[in-house]
Amino acid sequence: MSSTVRRSSRLAASTSLAATAVVEAARTSCVTVTAVAQSSSSRAGQTRGVQYQASVSEDDIADALAGGRQKKRARRASASSDLTSLEAESSKVAPAKKTKKPRKKADVVEFTPEDFPKRPDLPWKIGPHVSAAGGVQNAVLNAASLGATAFALFLKSQRKWDSAALTPESIDSFKKRLDEFGYDCRHVMPHGNYLINLGNPDDDKRAKSYSCFVDDLKRCEQLGLLLYNFHPGSSVGQGTMENSLALIAECINRAHKETDRVITVIETMVGAGSVVGSKFSEIGQIIAQVEDKSRVGVCIDTCHVFSAGYDIRTKEGWDATMAEFERDIGLNYLRGMHINDSKAPLASRKDRHENIGLGHLGLRAFAHIVNDARTRDIPLILETPAFAPAAGAQLRPGEGWDVWSTEVRVLQRLAGAYERADETVDLEAWTDEIRAAVKKASAKAADDAAAKKQRVKKRAKKAKGEDEDEAGDDSCEEL
Repeated sequence: MSSTVRRSSRLAASTSLAATAVVEAARTSCVTVTAVAQSSSSRAGQTRGVQYQASVSEDDIADALAGGRQKKRARRASASSDLTSLEAESSKVAPAKKTKKPRKKADVVEFTPEDFPKRPDLPWKIGPHVSAAGGVQNAVLNAASLGATAFALFLKSQRKWDSAALTPESIDSFKKRLDEFGYDCRHVMPHGNYLINLGNPDDDKRAKSYSCFVDDLKRCEQLGLLLYNFHPGSSVGQGTMENSLALIAECINRAHKETDRVITVIETMVGAGSVVGSKFSEIGQIIAQVEDKSRVGVCIDTCHVFSAGYDIRTKEGWDATMAEFERDIGLNYLRGMHINDSKAPLASRKDRHENIGLGHLGLRAFAHIVNDARTRDIPLILETPAFAPAAGAQLRPGEGWDVWSTEVRVLQRLAGAYERADETVDLEAWTDEIRAAVKKASAKAADDAAAKKQRVKKRAKKAKGEDEDEAGDDSCEEL
């Protein structure tokens, strides 16, 4: 190797190390370093030289630092601008939901007997199955506001196996109002859960019904009530009628041992399919197997017995029916009645309740009942169509139940009228009075239903529009 080449190599190496040191120092000081490498070659095979030029002064470093700060500020400003733009675009696509203001609690209003119509003092105790929404204590107010002298209620959901327990506040308030408004526990007849079937031959299913049955009885005792009305059940086509009757009696006996005083009141049924209780003789067989007969009774449902084949439209027919009741059951077991007209004809086996006087029974049939000494001092409960007020309506107790108010008023006017010389009985005019109330309530119910339908359509249309807007925004984002 020639001396010239060796000198060039040493110079290149020395220059390379110096350039590397300068570059490292410049990088540490955030300074941009420019390195230029030049290479030249000779066609004649002369030496190859490499030169690095690196020049870093204090002024260069100051300039570089200032430029770095400017670039950093620019990047921050750009990021902030991008974030603002993104938030603006997001607000267009999905506007922030408005937080709902908490609802103001309605003021608690305490009602007294003076706030409602004075109830007539009659030996026939008449009233409807009233709502217990908001607590069982409200049932007392609803009954009083209708002028009722008797009433029924559900002690829990009638279509669920399990329900929340009664609160101490509801229990105390119910008892207090019952006393304050002058209702006797003998004239309050709660209705049992519709799911109960004590005659089911399946042990597990019957056990579930029994548990619900006993829970109802214990609720009666908590409220200080005496009567509990229930549907006896069905063989569900899997056993004999006699076997179901025995199972029902067995459940009643067990329940009596688990409770203290409540009277289990068996309701007469229409007898559709394998349902028990359409004949007085069937109920008589259940009672015959009950050990504590002081704690069992019967509720005659006028619609049910008529649909089952007992013609009670005339006084003669009513008297014949009561004679059969006395023979197969015993009048001492009559603890209450359900006063319903029937949309279905005699012996139809169809359970279709109608408003008083407007069905196949007619008002005259009820004239016999509320003028019969055998039906005195027991709850006579209306279970007729009520045309309930629109859901969510802010009403005082009893408001919106004009049909029941009219039916109660007509029946009370009719009660004992045959015994009073000063009372003119006008069955046709009183029937028209009920018919007019039903017509008015029916029209309002139809208007409420139409208005509700429109609200549902409007909400659906609005929701659909919002969905389409969101879909449009999504498609834009994809593009």
